[in-house]
Amino acid sequence: MKEGIHPEYREAVVTCSCGATYHTRSTKGSFQVAICANCHPFYTGQQKLVDTQGRVERFRARYAKHKASK
Repeated sequence: MKEGIHPEYREAVVTCSCGATYHTRSTKGSFQVAICANCHPFYTGQQKLVDTQGRVERFRARYAKHKASK
């Protein structure tokens, strides 16, 4: 590897807005994030799928109509 062209890779602390902290290494240094694996709805099981335009119901209705015609 060439000398003097690589950024410094140092210890970093990532802090989430929920209060969780993670120790890692980064070229950026320590930083804050808005959401992490401890508070993200996908990972906590609290995520709900929202069908705002009725796509799922329209699909089910079309599929049921198609299945009945066979």
